[in-house]
Amino acid sequence: MDSTTAENRGTSLDSWKSNPSAEVLIIGGGINGISTLRDLALQGVKVALVERRDFVSGSSAASSHMIHGGVRYLEHGEFRLVKESLQERNRLLKAAPHCVRPLRTTIPIFSIFSGLLSAPAKFLTHSSGKPKERGALLIKVGLIIYDTFGRNGGVMPRHRFLGRKKTLEQFPQMHPEAKFSATYFDASMDSPERLSLEVLSDALATGNARAINYCEATGTKDGSIVVKDHVNGETFNFKADVVINASGPWTDLTNGTLGVATAYMGGTKGSHIVVDNPELLLACNGNEIFFENADGRIVLMYPLLDRVLIGSSDIRVDIAEPVSVTEEEIDYFFELVSQVFPKISVTRDQIVYRYTGVRPLPAAGDLAPGFVSRDYRIEKTLASAENGFSLLSLIGGKWTTFRALGEHLANETLSLLGKNRLVSTASMPIGGGKGFPQSEAEISTWLAVHAKEIDSDRALVLLHRYGTKAEHLLRAIQESGETRLNNKPEYSDLEIRHLVDSESVVHLADVLFRRTTIGFRGDLDLDIVREIGQIVATELGWSKSKLDGEIDSSVQEGQVGSK
Repeated sequence: MDSTTAENRGTSLDSWKSNPSAEVLIIGGGINGISTLRDLALQGVKVALVERRDFVSGSSAASSHMIHGGVRYLEHGEFRLVKESLQERNRLLKAAPHCVRPLRTTIPIFSIFSGLLSAPAKFLTHSSGKPKERGALLIKVGLIIYDTFGRNGGVMPRHRFLGRKKTLEQFPQMHPEAKFSATYFDASMDSPERLSLEVLSDALATGNARAINYCEATGTKDGSIVVKDHVNGETFNFKADVVINASGPWTDLTNGTLGVATAYMGGTKGSHIVVDNPELLLACNGNEIFFENADGRIVLMYPLLDRVLIGSSDIRVDIAEPVSVTEEEIDYFFELVSQVFPKISVTRDQIVYRYTGVRPLPAAGDLAPGFVSRDYRIEKTLASAENGFSLLSLIGGKWTTFRALGEHLANETLSLLGKNRLVSTASMPIGGGKGFPQSEAEISTWLAVHAKEIDSDRALVLLHRYGTKAEHLLRAIQESGETRLNNKPEYSDLEIRHLVDSESVVHLADVLFRRTTIGFRGDLDLDIVREIGQIVATELGWSKSKLDGEIDSSVQEGQVGSK
């Protein structure tokens, strides 16, 4: 948010060309690459990051918006991952309370003993076998372990079980054959992109980091990395002692461009839909509803930004081919909603947004997609006569563990550089989480100090949207005022300009889908796109033809007019 710590892209690009070297170059601007950038910069390492598209526009943007331990991973024997994930969940609730919030999660249960005999076989052999519904006893055991792992540094209540009567009292629309329900807590984030941008801003604020979007590592030359700027088509060479490949599912393809042949990856497609269905929103009763189909696939739905997010699929794909949400996947989601809430109808005209991405999973042969490990590992390729840099390749990783993963990658890098860790990020606040008020009284005090002449409701919205970094916007509003958008009054002209100036915006879609949640909520129509487009065009000096092209691209990405 703060323009003093987040460079304008044009200025940033000039600095890359005038100083084309760093100790470390990170390829990939998803959350794991950005987290590693932040950790290394905090250790005093000169580090740079390139992202071929916009920051957090690939797999990191295609998540279920959850920060969770992964209760189902216990059945696969991934205890280390679950424990680390729960510890990181607890840390994120404290480090970024404006971005990460508790999420009450309920599992409808239709049997008592089902899955009790098959679960040990899955644990011991990692074999999928014939899908078995998880019954009450198996879920109870899993949640006891889950609570135990999450106790360290935890702020979440323990799980609880309800019988049929109380379950239907809380969820009147739930299938009447549900025998029990189990409720536990995880966490969610309204906008993974905003959280990522705050981690990025922390990195840039150190003075040791550089990051640029729409720049791709396309090969090597004389021991340097060849970088292509997709904005103007220029290329330049960049020198680094260590290169970190954090390009997610594209890791093998990226390594190939660097002259290193690998076959680490084997991702699966995960699709989601966002629906505007008030009846379904009410039926969820503020809970994530977490359940499984007869085929063993896990599906979830939960309220998010006054919409309901439904996902996700788990389908093997060829990473070299583009992916999209298919009509078959949508039918599958609708069918699963009806299994839990049989009286609620969800239709295609209620879909306001749909998205898909490829999970950066390791290659796993014929193992069923749901059984492929969500854990991560780091592969090392030392410098050679051909390449003047050592290469670290990240395989796997999930959103929840981004801080710990960044720490592990940083430690491997520090070892290669012969440097020691200076600080830990374990208890460090993220972005606007620093000094975030923890109670209603503290919020009132903060607003009284930073928003004396601003409508309190508006100031509160900005505080929850940007955390304490809203201070910079509030100061600007007090100094020069703001004009609310005609078609989206939750935002203002000043706010959009600030995002464009301070967060490396290149395209209109960057604002609509990643700097704000306007696209995700399905609030896009042509009037909104044009109004925001005009602000962005004025700020970036676009011609009319350039603006028209950006509007067309945004309309296509957001399926405007096809809801």
